[in-house]
Amino acid sequence: MFKKICLPLYYLKKRGHVMPPFLILYKIIMQIEERVKQLVEEKIADRADLFIVRIKMHGNGLLEILLDGDQGIAIEDCAKVSRHVGFHLEEENAIDSAYRLEVSSPGLDQPLLLERQFLKNIGRSVRIKMEDGTKREGKLVSASNNAIVIEEKSKEKGKKATLEEVEIPLEHIKETKVLISFK
Repeated sequence: MFKKICLPLYYLKKRGHVMPPFLILYKIIMQIEERVKQLVEEKIADRADLFIVRIKMHGNGLLEILLDGDQGIAIEDCAKVSRHVGFHLEEENAIDSAYRLEVSSPGLDQPLLLERQFLKNIGRSVRIKMEDGTKREGKLVSASNNAIVIEEKSKEKGKKATLEEVEIPLEHIKETKVLISFK
C-alpha cells in the first residue's frame, strides 16, 4: 500500500509539489481503515443485527475493530470477522509493516457512539459529560439521531427529590457511558 502512494508522490515532488510525511501516513491509514470497513461489512452483510462501532488503525500497529449487535455480539462472530479480515489483508498485502488485529465488542468503559448503541441501552443508567464540562446522570429513556432523553433526579433544597425527563441534544454531549449497576 505504501508503494502505491509513495510512487505517485515521487512524481509530484519532481514537479515541485511536496506533501508532508504526516499527510502521507494519514492517507495510508485512511485507506487501510476504509478497506477494513469494506471487509467487515462484507462478512456481516447477512447479519442485520450486527454493526460496526469503530475501525481504527493506531500508530503502534494495532488495528482495532469494534463490533456490536442489537442483542450483543458473540465471541464466535468476532473470531469469524477477525479471520476474514486477517486473511484478506494478508492476501492483498495491504499493510506493509507488522500489525496486530483486534476484533471485539466495545467494553463497558467505552462511550456510546452510535444511535443503535443508545437504543440498545434504553432503560439503563448513563453518565453524560457535557461539552461545557458539566456531568449529568440518569436513566436513558429514548434516543434519536439528534437527541437523547434521560430521566434525571432533581433535588431542590428542603424538598424531596423528583424524577424529571430531560432532552439533551447530541451536539451538547461530549461523552456518554453506561453505568455499571451491581444491584
